Amino acid sequence: MSGKETWRFLDTPGLDPATNMALDEAVLLLHGEGKVPPTIRFYTWQPPTLSIGYFQKVEKEINMEAVRQHGLGFVRRITGGRAVLHDQELTYSVVVKESHPLIPSSVTEAYRVLSTGLLLGFKRLGLNAYFATPQTEEEKNELRHPRSSVCFDSPSWYELVVEGRKVAGSAQTRQKGVVLQHGSILLDVDVDLLFEVFNFANERVKERLKQQFLHKAVAINQLRTDPASMEEVKEAFKAGFTEALNIRLEEDGLSREEEKLAHTLIRDKYGQDEWNFRR
Repeated sequence: MSGKETWRFLDTPGLDPATNMALDEAVLLLHGEGKVPPTIRFYTWQPPTLSIGYFQKVEKEINMEAVRQHGLGFVRRITGGRAVLHDQELTYSVVVKESHPLIPSSVTEAYRVLSTGLLLGFKRLGLNAYFATPQTEEEKNELRHPRSSVCFDSPSWYELVVEGRKVAGSAQTRQKGVVLQHGSILLDVDVDLLFEVFNFANERVKERLKQQFLHKAVAINQLRTDPASMEEVKEAFKAGFTEALNIRLEEDGLSREEEKLAHTLIRDKYGQDEWNFRR
């Protein structure tokens, strides 16, 4: 085991949307100041939450009435990408300095390196996972001008694919010399609920996109004969990241400073309509 770098592993309980996003940012900021080690965090959401990408326009894309009607949480992320319904899933985040020897300078390559942890996690669950890169001009164009607001509906440069369909949606940001990548690992998905919380031009468009989604995206337990428990999924992905990054993960808690900073970020940012609805 010698020679392996030790990273911190956090497994936080189901938290509200503002707290989850504030914690990701607090870890990023304090890691940037050298106060906490590189960190991998696993978390879930209470209540189930719709998170939107940094650049998304709420009025245009999101049906807020449906969000409220279903009692869902709502929050804007600091990462780009599109909206994600965090429900029957495990969410992960990785925080590490850009200058770390493991991290390539190119965003797409860094994404591939960090997502290899996911790839190996899926393999540990007995699923045939691989990276698919966009081949055709049409696929590359779809990346530049996505047609849909739904995260799992869109390709990315290194698409993590399991048995031909998309299984994990991830987003990345770099701030103050630190990389934050976080994303969803779906255990199950309620497609009807997912499509209720977005705005569509009309019912026909909604139905067409829903059918496309069913062909393109899939959750772990749709592919397994025996459903995987949350504990099993955590074990598989923890081992996946350990192997992919050639690190040791040491379970730990949040520092007092992280908790304090997260509290401030909730008060001033993630708990405010001004941040969540601002564009």
